[in-house]
Amino acid sequence: MRVVFLEEVEGTARTGDVKNVADGFARNYLLPRKLAAPATDHYINIAQAKASKEARRQDRVDEEARSYVLPKVDGKSVSIEVRVGDQGKLFGSVTARDIAEALHEATRVELEHRQVDLREPIRELGSHNVTVKLTRNVLATVTVNVEPLGGAAVAEDAEEAVALEGEPEASAGEEEAVEESAIEDAEEDAPTGASEPGEEESESDSGQN
Repeated sequence: MRVVFLEEVEGTARTGDVKNVADGFARNYLLPRKLAAPATDHYINIAQAKASKEARRQDRVDEEARSYVLPKVDGKSVSIEVRVGDQGKLFGSVTARDIAEALHEATRVELEHRQVDLREPIRELGSHNVTVKLTRNVLATVTVNVEPLGGAAVAEDAEEAVALEGEPEASAGEEEAVEESAIEDAEEDAPTGASEPGEEESESDSGQN
């Protein structure tokens, strides 16, 4: 069936568009809800008038967003802490709703999660550029920093660094004790049967006499 759209149907058509649609879709959904009408001259004129009015309204909304909202949001960076497990894997994910709430807290701009253009939830740590639809025609780009809750990853890195450094150096007192022990061991290992040089001379002289 050929119809003219009296209202915008997301993903299908905008106000004023004339399209051929399935008969069942038209009769069971579009026509009863007055979202569309048969594409006669009468309804086409009505739809075009509504489309012109909607276009003027959209221009005003876009201009307000560019002037007041875009400077607050575009280029903004927000941090979201998440729980992580082994090898930095996230427990769960960061969703569009999480990002919208973080932006609201940082900018005080009311945003619906549907305005956050996130094709799929974020499941990795690090920085992610995300597009936010302030209006149909005004877009902002924000940076979402996904960080471990409580800096867990930083702590793990610090532990690894300590392990690589090895054992701490011995103190001066410990070094002296080691040296004294070595000396004592050497004295104990020395032969005990050798005579003093003076004793050998005395025995020699007595034999000659």
